[in-house]
Amino acid sequence: MKPTVRNFVIVGLTSSGKRFRPSDWAERLCGIMSQFGSDHKMRYSPYVQPGPDENGAKTVRVDARLYDVEPLAYHFLLNFAKDNDLQLRFLDEETPPNDEGRQEKEGQEKGSP
Repeated sequence: MKPTVRNFVIVGLTSSGKRFRPSDWAERLCGIMSQFGSDHKMRYSPYVQPGPDENGAKTVRVDARLYDVEPLAYHFLLNFAKDNDLQLRFLDEETPPNDEGRQEKEGQEKGSP
C-alpha cells in the first residue's frame, strides 16, 4: 500500500493556540534543509520554505515532492510538528510518492488518456 503524501504547512501555534518558541523556529527548521549555492549564499530548499500565514503566525510550507527526494526528511518534518504539538494544515488531496504517478494523475484530471 502506498503511503499518503501531501503538501502541508506547519503553523507555529500549538493545538491550544500558544505561539511556538523560539521566535526563529521556522528559519531554523528550514535551515537544516538548506544548502549553499554556487554564489556561496545559503538557499532554502524549494521543498521546505518559511513564511507567515494569513494571521501572521510563522509557518513552514512543505512540498510533497520532498518525499520523492528524501522520505526521511518528509517524515522528520511531520514528526517535528506532532512532537511539538504544532498545528498542521494539509493543502491538497493525496499525492502519489513519485513523479510518474503524479503525471498520470494530472493527465487524468485534464481529460488526457
